[in-house]
Amino acid sequence: MAAESVAAKYSLAHIYGLMYIKYMHIDPPTLFRLLADETRLRCLTLLAAEGELCVCELTHALGLSQPKVSRHLAVLRENGVVSDRRAGLWVYYRLNPELPDWARGVLRAAVEGNGHAGTLPADRAALDAMPGRPAAPRCCT
Repeated sequence: MAAESVAAKYSLAHIYGLMYIKYMHIDPPTLFRLLADETRLRCLTLLAAEGELCVCELTHALGLSQPKVSRHLAVLRENGVVSDRRAGLWVYYRLNPELPDWARGVLRAAVEGNGHAGTLPADRAALDAMPGRPAAPRCCT
């Protein structure tokens, strides 16, 4: 019993949380469930099209509140679809480099479809018009 509790205490899932395990094993139903939400779809298509963006850029581009955008980004991060990095007070998000090829293909198709008949052109225009945003895609460094 003691050996089991020590092993559980030091397991990767315990140390890094469930998201560590999910990075390696995202499955199609999970990805499509995540894409079914419009806010998450818009975040992912912008990240796929633009690369790395900070929360303030996503908030401005989507025209949504920071708590709402952050909540959806947290769900995407917990499921291993995006990764983040902190720079001072700012948090930058990008597609998780560990995503399998099939998932990247799905996201490329979502960008293409959303670019023709969806919200991506308007979101990118709002991002480009963001006041104080330098030419390089960084607003908060």
